Amino acid sequence: MPGAVINPMDMTGRTVLVTGASSGIGRDTCCLLSELGARVVLTGRNQERLDQTAFMLTGEGHLVEPFDLTDTEQVPAWVEKIAKRIGPLDGVVHSAGIGMVTPVKTWSTSTTDRIMSIHVNACFALAKGFRRRGVHKWPGSIVFLSSIAGLVGQVGISVYSASKGAVISLTRCMALEFVRDGIRVNCVAPSLVETEMVEETGRKMLTDEQRAELARTHPMGLGKPRDVAHAIAFLLADTGRWITGTTLVVDGGASAQ
Repeated sequence: MPGAVINPMDMTGRTVLVTGASSGIGRDTCCLLSELGARVVLTGRNQERLDQTAFMLTGEGHLVEPFDLTDTEQVPAWVEKIAKRIGPLDGVVHSAGIGMVTPVKTWSTSTTDRIMSIHVNACFALAKGFRRRGVHKWPGSIVFLSSIAGLVGQVGISVYSASKGAVISLTRCMALEFVRDGIRVNCVAPSLVETEMVEETGRKMLTDEQRAELARTHPMGLGKPRDVAHAIAFLLADTGRWITGTTLVVDGGASAQ
């Protein structure tokens, strides 16, 4: 008789906290993880949009926890509080982010502070909370969202690029520090994905011709949120069991040129 069908990405019985769950990559990640059997803790700033995501999920037991991650000092205690309510977490996905075109001539410290707060400081705060005793299971997994902007140069996004490059660097260091706690730390670096944030930024900052040119730089076309969600799930599940400190590039071939 043929053997049972094995799904190495099965997440049944696992609980994962996902930031940025109200839209885009975060929303699709929540949906995919639920389809794989995981219980999802959804967080973001907008209760109504989080509820909309929760309505889309498969299975039961999911939890909506609105929170503003720019309140960085309170994040570790907040993560610990969630674990005390529902039990230890198996993973954390930090998908929340902001896109901003900021030429150096318009730069200000407030711009840097805003972008670094959500892209970099929140990584440290979430990881600090997840690492605490009783908050995570063994093994545990953290996946951060970087970008190919952290790997290649592009005009007008120096601050954004610097923040995403920092995520790649902190991922490598944190992976070595956390291995003793049974926690893997990785990040995914997507290119342009057709999300609400990208569309809004494109409408405000780019002409139709510029948007078409960006699309041409992606040999496989622009990505979908689910493309990135699959990579995140791969790193969270047993398929990523022997992977830590790495950056998984998901960019439709853009950085291969």
